[in-house]
Amino acid sequence: MTPISYVQQQRITRLCVRCGLLLMQYGAESAIVVDLSKRLGIALGMNSVECSLNFNAITLTTICDERCITTTRDTINQSINVNLLVQIQKIVNKTEANASNDKLNHELTELTTLAFDELDKTVYPTWLVCLFVGASCAAFAYLNGGSWLITAVTFTAGMVAMLTRIYLSKHHFNPFITVIVTAFIASLIGATTYYFDIGNNADIAVASSVLLLVPSFPLINSLSDILKGYVNIGVGRAVFTYMLTFSAGVGIVMALVLLRIQHWGF
Repeated sequence: MTPISYVQQQRITRLCVRCGLLLMQYGAESAIVVDLSKRLGIALGMNSVECSLNFNAITLTTICDERCITTTRDTINQSINVNLLVQIQKIVNKTEANASNDKLNHELTELTTLAFDELDKTVYPTWLVCLFVGASCAAFAYLNGGSWLITAVTFTAGMVAMLTRIYLSKHHFNPFITVIVTAFIASLIGATTYYFDIGNNADIAVASSVLLLVPSFPLINSLSDILKGYVNIGVGRAVFTYMLTFSAGVGIVMALVLLRIQHWGF
């Protein structure tokens, strides 16, 4: 194998940290972030790759011929995109396969960089996401014994709440403020079943309307990180998840207080 220059090692380091950043931003657990970043660097000719994760940053070091290059990047939370995570894994697998075929290092780096540039980041249209979120909330209400009127109100609340959440996220509002406002609007619409005495059980409408705010994926990731030894980032993700849950509760209470509903619950 031809010697790797300092400039080439810099490019590989940036490519590895880019891989880790994308994985963290779009919802991958820490073990996958570290594993794929290391595999990519080794496939591109590094002797070793060391990766350290924090809740909002990644630090990565590549080692080649006793020469080290370290870089740190801040992460920005994005919406979960499993399709993107699968694409990145396929890129790493393809890079490893090409490395075993004795492809020149600089050519392989160019191909891998091009593959990252061409990642498909398209998502479902906003109207479609809102429609299905509203339908899922409505289905939950119906399965819990809600009447058709309760189901219809829940569908409307879930759809409008998701539209609000997407709008606020696109405009880069604080995630906790986004959840508070979303929970407030969902609960406000759902609680109209109390105010106007709609349906057979108004509690079902309020509870089902905020179903979209349950942070299940981040909570699972936080537990997985802790169990696999990434305690720092696991605890950070857990605290973030609990704060999201608390924010949702604040939004619900604000809506119920505004409508002067004295008691709520099953």
